[in-house]
Amino acid sequence: MKPSSTPASPRRGSPASARRRENRALQYFLRGLVVLVPVTVTVAIVYWLFAKVDGIFSPYIQSIGLGALLVVSLVFTVGWISLFPTSKRVFGHVNVWLEQAPGVSFIYTSARDFLEAFAGNKRRFTHAVLVNVHSEEVWLVGFLTDEDLSGFKLGVKYVAVYVPQAYNVAGQLYLVKREHIRPIEHLAPADVMKYAVTGGAVELITGATSAKAKAEEKAEAEVEPEVEPTARPAAT
Repeated sequence: MKPSSTPASPRRGSPASARRRENRALQYFLRGLVVLVPVTVTVAIVYWLFAKVDGIFSPYIQSIGLGALLVVSLVFTVGWISLFPTSKRVFGHVNVWLEQAPGVSFIYTSARDFLEAFAGNKRRFTHAVLVNVHSEEVWLVGFLTDEDLSGFKLGVKYVAVYVPQAYNVAGQLYLVKREHIRPIEHLAPADVMKYAVTGGAVELITGATSAKAKAEEKAEAEVEPEVEPTARPAAT
């Protein structure tokens, strides 16, 4: 009889069998970390934010969740009131006063411009680009934030590109020539930002996500024209 070519499986108490069990246990442990850590971090951050917001009215309000509800309601109310013409004039005067107030103008304008860049009408992180800075064969992922650098006397040949850092809230601003950037039009800006800050650890989605983002940006850009009342003919 010919000897069987199938290798014999390691015996139960052999060193090879022990290593297999150790590797399997390590895989289970790592898989558990992958599942639990993101959920735990997310829950911890949300709970921390909720506790901070809920504690704004402490000790005047003791009911759990009522303080956070009041803060959210206040934000929605202010946003709704700010759309009225009278409110716009009032907020405009307050804005001018805070911009000229000594000592607080820097804090106010910095916070205002930061929020406007992310969530306001002057959002800057909507044009993802590849920028060539250090070497011709090395590209960085960034966002085109300014195309008018006349204040720096660089002319129209230069643009401002912000490059976020991975796993950090910081970033770097580069003033480069326009030919050193390539627009990223087939990806959603949110996906590009996520890819940059995670160090390329996430999967880019080039289909529905980018199409949806472009549709939302187009809808926000379209403003319905105000219908002017037709003038009545003058009485003869």
